[in-house]
Formats: sequence, C-alpha cells, structure tokens
Amino acid sequence: MAEFVTERRQRAAGLPPEGDEPPEGAEAAAILEGARASVDPELRAAVDSLPGAMRRIARYHFGWERADGTPAAGDAGKAIRPALVLTAAEALGGPAARAAAVRAAAAVELVHNFTLLHDDVMDRDTSRRHRPTAWTVFGDADAILAGDALQALALRLLAEDPHPASGPAAARLAQCVLELCAGQHADTAMEDRAPGEVTLDEVLVMAEAKTGALLGSACALGALYAGAAAEEVAALDGFGRQAGLAFQLIDDVIGIWGDPLRTGKPAGADLAARKKSLPVVAALTSGNPAAGELAELYAKPGARSDADEIARTALAVERAGGRDWAQAEAADRMARAVQELARAVPDPEAAGGLLALAEFVTRRSR
Repeated sequence: MAEFVTERRQRAAGLPPEGDEPPEGAEAAAILEGARASVDPELRAAVDSLPGAMRRIARYHFGWERADGTPAAGDAGKAIRPALVLTAAEALGGPAARAAAVRAAAAVELVHNFTLLHDDVMDRDTSRRHRPTAWTVFGDADAILAGDALQALALRLLAEDPHPASGPAAARLAQCVLELCAGQHADTAMEDRAPGEVTLDEVLVMAEAKTGALLGSACALGALYAGAAAEEVAALDGFGRQAGLAFQLIDDVIGIWGDPLRTGKPAGADLAARKKSLPVVAALTSGNPAAGELAELYAKPGARSDADEIARTALAVERAGGRDWAQAEAADRMARAVQELARAVPDPEAAGGLLALAEFVTRRSR
C-alpha cells in the first residue's frame, strides 16, 4: 500500500508517476461515466415525480430540457458525488453493494443540485454548465422552490428505500444538509465583513461545511450500504472531507483564473462578487506587500465588473501568494485524504477507484 500511496501523492503534487500509465484521468472518466449511466434512470424517474412546475425547472436545471420545455442534451454535471457513493460501496462491499446504493447515489445528487439552485440565486450567478441559471429563466422564487423540492425528493428516495442502511443514510444526509446550510450562511456573512476581518481558519471551516461535508457524506453513504463498521464509515467520511477541501481549493483557483470556455462562468466572477475565497483570504493574510493592494481593491465599492479592475485584483492575489498557497494546500489535503482512505480500505486495488476520483477533482485546473 505504501508504494501505491506514494504514487498517488506524486500525482496530487503534479509529479509524473513511474512506468506506463493510462491517459491522465481515464480511470476517473470511466468511473464517472458508469455512475452517470447507473444513476440517471433513478434520477430522471425521481424528478419526473415532481409537481409540474417544479419538474419543468428541475429538468431545465439538469440540462434535460430547454426553457420552453423541449428536449435537450445538456450537461447534467460530472456525477462526482454519486460516483463516490457507488465506488465507496463497491470498495467495501463489492458489486452487490454498488447496485444496492444506486438510490442513495441519486439522493446525494439531488441534494447537490438543491444547493446549486440556491447558491446561484444567492450569488447572483447568471451562468452554469454553459447555459443561463434557473433563476434567470424562471425567477428567484421558482428556482428556490425547485431547490427545496429536490431536497425533499432526496430524503423521500431514502425513506422509501427498503435497504436496511436507508434509515441511517437518511439521517446522515439530513445532518449534512444542516452543515451545508451553516457553511453557506458563514460564506454569505463573510461578504459583509471587511477584508481584514476574515481569517484563513474561518474560511477553511466554512469550505469544509459547504463542500467537504457532502463529499464526505457521499462516501459514508456508500460505506453504510456496504454494511461497513462505524470506524470504516468515519474514515471514508474523513477521506471525502479532505478531498472536498482539495476540490474547493482548486475550484476557488478556477473561479479566479479559470477559462470561461471550460468553466461556463464569466472570468473572475468570484472577484467581481468580492467573495472571500480561499486564495483571496490566504493572500490577504499573507503579510506580503501585495496584500495591502488587494485589501484596497476589495474595499472599493465600484467597478466590480470592470475587466481591468478584475485583472488587477487577480494579479494582486497571485503576487500575494494566494494561488501558490491554494495549490500547495490542495496537494496537502489530497495526501490527508489518502491517509484516511488507507484506514478504511487498505487494499490498493479496492481503493483505486476512490483515489482516482479524488485526483480528478484536484487536477481539474490542469
């Protein structure tokens, strides 16, 4: 296992592994494709059970329909979270556990999309997955209600599942939603605070609640459906949380320096919104001379959508070390994730799929 872990850490740090390897991301891509194929029928059936108005908004959000209700072949997302559920179940319980966990995987995907619908309203994001966000098409109230419906639908899926793990899984997912709400509240509250008032520890705690909690819950649900012991469930939750923090770190980097053609969002959208993202707070608290310039730019009330102003702000974050810190921290979190996974799944072959997924989410900017 040590050799296997070393190779995975090399990958997380951006170092090439030794020997012949399949193309980068090929293993994760196959897992994600398989998860989407397994979960989509359950997901579509669940969404189709919604009341008419909610069904239309949800189907648009998932990319299955256009705004006018005609069929579409849009991007429904990468299915990372349901893939974690299914891969964790298989790692601990084999193919039978994976098959049994499909409904739980769909429930996790519904919760994830509930958060996206709400986040887009709160953040006023106008684009997601290369198309207008639901609130810009249907209005704030309808987008919020559709998100509420998806959350209720997720818990109904688990409540109706006859599998013996469905009760503990529903309780765990409900607790995760509470943590997600607390994280989102903290994130929103930070926007009203002065740049120098937010600490890096605060933002890391917030990021774990907003992102790490659901990835951890996804892995834990897979373990529950495999009949795993409490220690294994906790270790897989820790794996998902650490991988989730790495995911958020890279996502924050993409939010500043990502290519809009790949992200589906305007360049520098997080900077225009003056979000206290992890690279920004790391830069603000670095003590670097550029941190003062960044604080001044973040305190300016106007010109938030001005391209030159956004470019200056991105450069200040980079000069103050925010980008380098975020990338190094992502690699460190990935290493911690590997350690947590080794506690639950010491067999390298069984652990390979989960590690491939964790690598995938931390290498998205490359």
